[in-house]
Amino acid sequence: MTSELSSALGLARTSPAPRASDRAYDVLLEMILDLRLPPGATVNEQQLAADIGFGRMPVREAIARLRGDRFITVLPRRGTFVTPLSLDDVLDMFEAREAIECGVAYIAARRASESDLTTLRELVAAAEESRAGDQAEVYLAADHAIHSFLVVMASNGLLQDAAERLLQHNIRFWRSYWAARPTQHSSMLSHGDLLTALQSHDSEAAERAMRSHIAASRQLLEAAFQR
Repeated sequence: MTSELSSALGLARTSPAPRASDRAYDVLLEMILDLRLPPGATVNEQQLAADIGFGRMPVREAIARLRGDRFITVLPRRGTFVTPLSLDDVLDMFEAREAIECGVAYIAARRASESDLTTLRELVAAAEESRAGDQAEVYLAADHAIHSFLVVMASNGLLQDAAERLLQHNIRFWRSYWAARPTQHSSMLSHGDLLTALQSHDSEAAERAMRSHIAASRQLLEAAFQR
């Protein structure tokens, strides 16, 4: 192979640089997920562009994508807002999580390699350590990592696309939950049963454990809205 052809192939394999609108999307999404842009906050395109250092057009395109992902809501004659959190939103999110993540757990149990399980044990151990110390934000990051890694273990790109967005909504809900109340150990759920099922490659037990885990999470948030 000539050096010219090698160079050409190398260029072809190089990923294109992210567009300004993609980078603006990533910044704004992170601001929504970590509550710098809290639920219900007004979205001012010009102000956001100035705040994050992008032009108005990339920010406008990013806002349109975030609207499509349900992180931003446009209300006719009222304005554009970070999507508020309501009980209906909670129920919809958990219904979708149950439909997708139980299937993910089922598939992941069947496909889990020893390397996968080693990584998963480390992630669960980190979550358990943060539970023991009542470290809500650390636990939330560890919980997110566990659920995200299960999707990787399932090795299904279509599932990964759907699950990733749901898990982003989930972490926003939980950050809002703990921002409004003291840290409670009972709110930090164990992943022990799920790990046991995955280590045994028991797909049905993994599905049941995930369903139970999600149901317990849903009950906590429903109780918060009822109060």
